[in-house]
Amino acid sequence: MTAHATEVPPQPGPARRAAVIARFPVGLAVSTTRYLRSRRHVRRSEEAGDASDLPPELDPRRVDGRLKTVDDGAGPLLHRLFRIHVRDARLDAAGLFDTLVPDLDRAAPSEVVSFRKQRGRLGELAPGDEYRVRMPAPWDGPVRVVDRTPTSFRFATLRGHLEAGQIEFRADDRGGDLTFEIETWSRPGDRAAALVFDRLLLAKEIQLHMWSQFALSVASFAGGHRDGPVTVHTRRARWSGVRRH
Repeated sequence: MTAHATEVPPQPGPARRAAVIARFPVGLAVSTTRYLRSRRHVRRSEEAGDASDLPPELDPRRVDGRLKTVDDGAGPLLHRLFRIHVRDARLDAAGLFDTLVPDLDRAAPSEVVSFRKQRGRLGELAPGDEYRVRMPAPWDGPVRVVDRTPTSFRFATLRGHLEAGQIEFRADDRGGDLTFEIETWSRPGDRAAALVFDRLLLAKEIQLHMWSQFALSVASFAGGHRDGPVTVHTRRARWSGVRRH
C-alpha cells in the first residue's frame, strides 16, 4: 500500500534509536580525524556580506508556525556556497538526484549524520516532506522540503533546529562536466547557539566539515574524477545590515 504524502513513516524501535545515539561519540572522533586529513581537499575563503545574501523567498504554502526563518535566529547571517566539479561523471545532474533522493544517507558522512524521514512518502522527496537531521549533540535538526526540481531540492529549518534558515542542494551538467553545490543561508537559532557559532566557532566548523564531506561523497557517488578541491566561500553579514526593503 502506498502511504499518503502526509503520513509519518515508521520510526526505528528503541534498540535502533539507542544504537544510533551510541555511535555519535565515536562518530565525532572519526569525523574529527577525517576533517584533519581532508583539509587539503577543501579550499575556503570568507568575506563580508550584505543584503544580497538573504535566502530565497519562501513559497507561502510551505510556511506555518513551525517554520523557523532567518528572522527567528540570533547573531550574524552566514551565506555559504560549497562547490565541487566532477569530470567524466557516470551520472548526469538529473540522474544524480534520481539516485540520491530516495536515500539521502547514500552521500552522507555516515559516522556523524543521518537523514530520518518524519513526513512524506518513503523513497521520495517532495515539497512539504519533513526530515530530522541526526548529528552529534548539539546538532539534531528538523527540516522541511520547501522546493524541488529535477536537479535540486531545498530545506528550511523547523522549530527545534540549532539554526534558522535554508539550505539548497543542486547539480548542473550544462558545461559537460558535473558541478555539485550546496548553498546555505542561516543564522544561529537562538542566543545560546550564537555563542557556539560565533564565539566558540565549534558549530560553524562542524557545519563546514559536514557539507564539505557530503560534497566529496556526492562526487565519488557520481563516478568520474574529482576536478580540484571542494571550494567553500562564506559571506558573513551583520543581521542589522541585511534587511530587505
